[in-house]
Amino acid sequence: MGDQPENGQKIGDNRPSLKLHVPEPKFRPGDTVDYSHLAVTKPGEQPRPDEACAPVETNPLTVDLVRVLGDDDKAHGPWDPRLSPDQLRAILSDMALVRAFDERMYRGQRQGKTSFYMKCTGEEATSVAAAHALASDDMVFPSYRQQGILIARGYPLTEMINQIYSNRADKLKGRQLPIMYSSREHSFFSISGNLATQLPQATGFAMASAIKGDSRIAATWVGEGSTAEGDFHSALTFAAVYNAPVIFNVINNQWAISSFSGFAGAERTTFAARAVGYGIAGLRVDGNDVLAVYAAQRWAAERARTNNGPTLIEYFTYRAEGHSTSDDPSAYRSAAEREEWPLGDPVNRLKKHLIALGEWDEARHEALDAECVDRVKKATKEAEKNGILGHGLHHPFRTMFEDVYEELPWHLKEQAEQAVHEREVKFPGGLPK
Repeated sequence: MGDQPENGQKIGDNRPSLKLHVPEPKFRPGDTVDYSHLAVTKPGEQPRPDEACAPVETNPLTVDLVRVLGDDDKAHGPWDPRLSPDQLRAILSDMALVRAFDERMYRGQRQGKTSFYMKCTGEEATSVAAAHALASDDMVFPSYRQQGILIARGYPLTEMINQIYSNRADKLKGRQLPIMYSSREHSFFSISGNLATQLPQATGFAMASAIKGDSRIAATWVGEGSTAEGDFHSALTFAAVYNAPVIFNVINNQWAISSFSGFAGAERTTFAARAVGYGIAGLRVDGNDVLAVYAAQRWAAERARTNNGPTLIEYFTYRAEGHSTSDDPSAYRSAAEREEWPLGDPVNRLKKHLIALGEWDEARHEALDAECVDRVKKATKEAEKNGILGHGLHHPFRTMFEDVYEELPWHLKEQAEQAVHEREVKFPGGLPK
């Protein structure tokens, strides 16, 4: 063989050693934060293609950043959805209610009323504004930080809290972790703790809707970390091949539970750029700009509804709080990241836009916040009548055998009867007070 080494050398001795790259975040606890490396584009400069355009026309927008609201608090450019003041106030009201709800439920978890909670502070626009852009019966397949969709669709706060507390009024009968809601009436598919499972489910729903000749499209949400799951790629493959009427919303909030977005591929390119490889439309959007979020979601919805195929949208935002009540972000990221985030806060930006239009003021905003706090407080007190964590007010044990099989198998019937019998023996006079 001509390439055999001589003088006892090993094959490859004269080649450089191979090395792996391990992603590292730019800032760790205690570091000074400098976001100058982020390319924050000027609002209004991004072109808006027609909803029926060929996917390739959106390729430049997958590495750009669609923005509408400028530093002057005014709307700019072709992506301005031109919403009425009433529509803007409705979105602002829903986002303020989500924030008040999060604060109350976070406090409830710290008081031991529930085991777990996840806030969406800083990301409210990606669910609330998007929900306003969809039809109310479009099927949504959320991840676990889209409580804003349910609130925007009018789901009762008390029912949400019943589920969080897993009490006797919980419509899911305590079978889901807190915050993993489900509502058929509000076209809100059950949240799953298994990441990215909702993506192929959304694609499947969209394909079934098209097969039936229905008019309902599907929209799904996933964190940027979960795009590394196989389900993400399976869903996009099916959606691309069959031109499924589905929207993939990737919430790039910079962090998974404790690993930054680089572990999912963010160092190489944007998450929106993955649309290019699948040959579908893609957009990268300022996720803290309510007008840009609404405009992008409406654009993708119209594209899907007119049989022009799926769209992948990356909402570039920031997770202001911890991943959940079980997480301490100060252990892995700089405390200054939130304050230095260059895209601001979505609630504050919309408030300032309405003020600039002469349609809002600080006094009305304070009144709105107070009203939201009061609404959540009343709903919480109502839900607490049905029980909180560990107080015995939950669904009977026998319900664990219900709603699983159309006809209960014989061995489960025996187990159900045994569970009831043992409970009666242990508490012959009923549950202790």
